[in-house]
Amino acid sequence: MNTPLPPITSSPHGHQGGDTAVLMRRVIYALLPAIAGYVWYFGWGIVINILIAVVAALLAEAAILRLRGRPVAPSLGDGSAALTAVLLAFALPPLAPWWLPTIGALFAIVFAKQLYGGLGHNPFNPAMAGYVLLLISFPREMTSWLPPTTVSEYFPGLRDTLGYVFFGHLPHGLSLDAVTAATPLDTVRSAVGIDAALDELRQTSPLFGMAGGHGWTTVNALLLLGGAWLLWQRIITWHVPVAMLGTLFGLALLFWLFDPQHNPTPLFHLFSGAAILGAFFIATDPVSGATTPRGRLLFGAGCGALTFVIRTWGGYPDGVAFSVLLMNMAAPLLDHYSRPRIYGHPRRRPRR
Repeated sequence: MNTPLPPITSSPHGHQGGDTAVLMRRVIYALLPAIAGYVWYFGWGIVINILIAVVAALLAEAAILRLRGRPVAPSLGDGSAALTAVLLAFALPPLAPWWLPTIGALFAIVFAKQLYGGLGHNPFNPAMAGYVLLLISFPREMTSWLPPTTVSEYFPGLRDTLGYVFFGHLPHGLSLDAVTAATPLDTVRSAVGIDAALDELRQTSPLFGMAGGHGWTTVNALLLLGGAWLLWQRIITWHVPVAMLGTLFGLALLFWLFDPQHNPTPLFHLFSGAAILGAFFIATDPVSGATTPRGRLLFGAGCGALTFVIRTWGGYPDGVAFSVLLMNMAAPLLDHYSRPRIYGHPRRRPRR
């Protein structure tokens, strides 16, 4: 008598062992070392920005889900809105007024996410959409950055930061212009615009360290550490980070070798702006990015190339957000032309 075979279940047969909420929490965990480094060099502003943005994002998500007649608890519990808020807060100045992360989070959740159908349907990265809205609408507030506390006489404590964020007052009669400075990327851009030599600028300005901007280098190194942990946990794949950072590094190296006095070093490009944050935490978004292996390589390479082009010839010192949003529009096309061949099907239709 033949023993019946067990039923064959449909593929896939593997499982990561976690749901969306677990994945989102792990991404936030990977950001914690960089957040601690950010607080060390630039004060408590990022923590306050995160708390404000998270509250605004959760309230906005709950309200729009109620209006759409959808269950609220599952969406709030998946962690996607909180992660969007954390990534948005990471891109804001430490002394951003309270309404800045609030507006950015509301736009990111309502317009860039929920109006497209919610998680899994948004064509653009919500955090970068909110950031670009703020950057274009409020350029003064978005460019008021604090210098690292190690090279500045003013260290904004928690009480001082809360006072300015919610009431617009700094202690001891200080003004915002007196305690803020341009970012390293903005400083280099201004120097190149007046034909100044970058070697002299690096020697005279305290904002510059060995690889990139002072303080920014450490924060980006901690982001790199968090990104490596995400790769080890298989939360993301290597395709987008390697392609994006490799393309940015290669283009910067080419121009730096051609004219080192008017083009910053490749390491400066990697460790002075949002390149590492974008490569590991933003451009790897599985919803708004490419999904095939070749498509991810092309997506990352496009982000790196556009970031370099915007930084060098564009109107903004850092172009990561714009490059990600532009490549979001190209993601469906990349997936269409990079689909792997189906087993048993020829690559091209045979001629009749």
